[in-house]
Amino acid sequence: MTPMADKIMKRVSAHDSGSWVCSPKDFLDLGSREAVDQALSRLVKAGELRRVGHGLYDMPRFSNVLNRPAPVDLAAVIAALARRDGVRIMTDGLVAANQLGLTNAVPAKVSFVTDGHSRTVKIDGRTIQFRHAGPSVMQWAGRPAAPVVQALRWLGPAAAADTRVLSTLSRHLPDDVKRDLLQNSRDLPGWALPLVRSITSEEAVAV
Repeated sequence: MTPMADKIMKRVSAHDSGSWVCSPKDFLDLGSREAVDQALSRLVKAGELRRVGHGLYDMPRFSNVLNRPAPVDLAAVIAALARRDGVRIMTDGLVAANQLGLTNAVPAKVSFVTDGHSRTVKIDGRTIQFRHAGPSVMQWAGRPAAPVVQALRWLGPAAAADTRVLSTLSRHLPDDVKRDLLQNSRDLPGWALPLVRSITSEEAVAV
């Protein structure tokens, strides 16, 4: 193993989960782009790393449950793309609503919103869609309440009158998410404000 490859593997191995996804940009402090690219290529050929997408790599893992190579960690892919491209990425509204138990609808494709360009990316045999969203949407990126806001935007104004939405969110949202909604209610669509007030008034939320 070359000195560059050894340094790359030490950095990759330092991530305990073993599911970290990286790109050449994560190693440019170690040497030139050409040297990093050559080392990554050699590591893939040697089976030390796995190429999961264009310019994206992780450590090969085996799933005893699936009895085959473990699929790439999608959250780690999104984090790697955000670091590499200098963009913010958030869960699509339909996915967020499904994860929060607000709909049984399942998206046909994996989809995210971003302040970067709209595009599709092939990752480990799957097609991931990225749709450009404006500042009013992306200002929630990184906030605890981001999935809730995305879900409400997807559900639309009718959600404000749906008692099931109020009940589900009131019972299951952690306090930090409720606090985030309350503190940043000025950034919500007007129709969502009564719903958010009801959610956050169900129990005391320290501000």
